[in-house]
Amino acid sequence: MNFPLYIAKRYIRSNSKNNAINIINRIASMGIIVGAMALFVVLSVFSGLKVFSLSFSNDIDPDLKITSTLGKSFFVTPNQEEQIKKIDGVVFYSKIIEERVLFTFDNKQEVTYLKGVDSNYSKVNNVNKIIYNGQWLEDNTYQVVVGFGLVQKLSLGLLDFNKHLEVLVPKAGKGNIENAEEAFNSSEIFPIGIYAINEDLDSKYVFANLDLAQELLEYKPNQISGIELKEKPNVDENAIIEKLNTIFKGKVTVKNRAQLNESLYKMLNTENIAVYLIFTLVIIVALFNLIGALIMMILDKKGNLKTLFNLGTEIKNLRKIFLLQGTLLSFFGGLIGLAIGIIIVLLQQHFEWIMITPTLAYPVVFSIENVLIVMATIITLGFIASLIASSRVSEKLLD
Repeated sequence: MNFPLYIAKRYIRSNSKNNAINIINRIASMGIIVGAMALFVVLSVFSGLKVFSLSFSNDIDPDLKITSTLGKSFFVTPNQEEQIKKIDGVVFYSKIIEERVLFTFDNKQEVTYLKGVDSNYSKVNNVNKIIYNGQWLEDNTYQVVVGFGLVQKLSLGLLDFNKHLEVLVPKAGKGNIENAEEAFNSSEIFPIGIYAINEDLDSKYVFANLDLAQELLEYKPNQISGIELKEKPNVDENAIIEKLNTIFKGKVTVKNRAQLNESLYKMLNTENIAVYLIFTLVIIVALFNLIGALIMMILDKKGNLKTLFNLGTEIKNLRKIFLLQGTLLSFFGGLIGLAIGIIIVLLQQHFEWIMITPTLAYPVVFSIENVLIVMATIITLGFIASLIASSRVSEKLLD
């Protein structure tokens, strides 16, 4: 049997004759438990906030998006479309056109993105989830779906046949412009639905049929600005991207959802790291109690250590006793704190006790990754603290 481990476990289970040392040990243990619990709860909260924040953009962002590297648009051939269909892991794909254009309604103007989509768009993105009022587009019509933000800015309503929403797109070409009709392609469009996601995205897009967008931008039938794809769950995304680059011979850029929202992901990850480091600092401060408790234990057991030393136990093994004792205290304290934290997170998920608004519960997410992070942090810092304390054992101390 490992002699230092045996002694360390004995010291953990037994109380000291000095009541002050017992109190210090309990304070050190409580510090570890509370620190582990707090770190897990905070990481779970920020995981929930991350999922909650990304859920808005995920409603209209595809799993993968293809755009041109050479300009605003590119051509897709029937052969290329057939090859996309054959890629293992791709469920659906949708051809799109995006362009900033001018919308006018009742002497009000707003510049935003016209997004032309084909009939497969509703299969790639869950449009029913974002529809606030009305319905989604019908094929081969001049219908559009507008954002709630644009509705407020233009004082726009659905199926208002007395006032017409008009879209104007600058014509490509050279030379002088003599009148407005020569400068713009225009069309009257009819709002059939309103979507609502969040304040930023509700004014970003006006969804229309792909044919209408191609007509306004004077694109050819196979000319588009992007392709959006829906993947099967748990597929090899890199393999799909590699195949897409092969199909289009490297003339396109393929981005996943994280890359499409790179700044948002970076911000959320930075916040998560910052909170982790702050609470890790709190745990480090709490572990000073563990160092103090172990040093007090060393002084309390000085007579026993001297006896063991005289019987031939090496100093490194005596140090290992307190190194193992502190590490075990950190491990079991971390487990207890983690168990309490998991219970709190699961109760919040189920019962929604803490609310942000009367209708929105504080989002939390239980994650195995967070469990591993907390245990790794507690054990690592506990080991370092124990190493510092155990280094106090020396021949000079036992003389």
